[in-house]
Order: sequence, then C-alpha cells, then structure tokens
Amino acid sequence: MHIGIIGAGNIGGTLTRRLTRLGHHVAVANSRGPETLRDLESESGATAVTIEDVVRDKDVVIVSIPDKSILALARGLFSAARGDTVVIDTGNYYPQRDGRIQMLEDGMPESEWVSKQIGRPVIKVFNNIHARDLMERGKPAGSAGRIALPVAGDDPRAKSLVMQLVEELGFDAVDAGKLDESWRQQPDTPVYGTNLDAEATRKGLAQAKKQRPGA
Repeated sequence: MHIGIIGAGNIGGTLTRRLTRLGHHVAVANSRGPETLRDLESESGATAVTIEDVVRDKDVVIVSIPDKSILALARGLFSAARGDTVVIDTGNYYPQRDGRIQMLEDGMPESEWVSKQIGRPVIKVFNNIHARDLMERGKPAGSAGRIALPVAGDDPRAKSLVMQLVEELGFDAVDAGKLDESWRQQPDTPVYGTNLDAEATRKGLAQAKKQRPGA
C-alpha cells in the first residue's frame, strides 16, 4: 500500500520504520520540512516529503501528532487526498501538553474531535501502545501473549483495512466499535498502555469509564 505519515515522533517514526520494512511505500512528513527527516529517510527507506504531498495518492494517511498541532495543519489539507483514502488518528489528548481543549474536556472522544478538525472520517488505533512495544513486540498470529490493539471507526471498509495493517505488524486487531466509542481506549482506561491480549482487551474496553480523571 501507499501510506503517508504525518509526524515523525515516537509513534509516527516507529510506524515509518515498521511499515516500510513490511514492503509498503511510505512517505513521511513533519511541520519542519523534509530536509529535517533525512536521517529517518536514510534509516527506514521511506521518502521524506512536504505536508502537502504526504496526503496525495495514498491508500492510508496516518496522523501522529499532538492534538494541539492538529489545529496547525493547513486548512483544507485533506482536500488533496483521494476520496477513498483511509485516515488513521494515533493521538491522545494530554491537557498539560496540549492546553485545554474545551470540547474534549466536555467529553467528546478525542478522535471524533480530530475528525471534525480535518474534515475527514478517521480510524483510531496505535494510541494505547508505547512506541518501543510497537517496534519490538509484534508476534506471529496465534502466538501466546500476542498484544491486542483496539481499532475504532465508523466505516467498515476502512476499519477492515486498518485491522489488516495491525495484524501485519504482529498484533491482534480488536474491533472497538464506532468512533463515538473510542473514548474506551483513551488515556486512563483499562486498555491504555497495558499490553493486554485480545480477550483481556475486549473486557477492558467494556469496563472503561467515560468520566475523565479529575472531572
């Protein structure tokens, strides 16, 4: 697949490396320009491009930047993407980093908010696993202790494609419901950062409480 990745931090950089190794054609961009990504480009085999180019002619675009940076994306950026491009959001809202975003404070699921800002449906995944585990702990299907990753979204075709990617990376993909249920995999829920297997992930999603800590 042709995959664009916006953001080259912990998760974005890890996905750049891993998806390229799996044989996908990966383009990566950040806010500072492709010249700042030459080391990652050389190491991974991905292609460093501009933000505008990273969404063009892609099967999948992965948005892996802080929520505070979502608002800084160029207005209308995704109008350059194909209509069938699947958009993945890997982000989490941390008020101490992002500042207070009132809609999120009021309970809107993080990825629903991202979808509204960029004007495209999104699939939420890769937000509840640490970058090192994403890099190192993938296992073949059926392996004991294989980590499961929840995948939330509204479009069955898009969700199926993303779950396929998760499986390719060596993790069990668990259908976490629609995007308005994606709060179940946000920070401070039972599945966040806990590296559960598929059965425990399903239980954790069901046990999640919607109220934000400190609310």
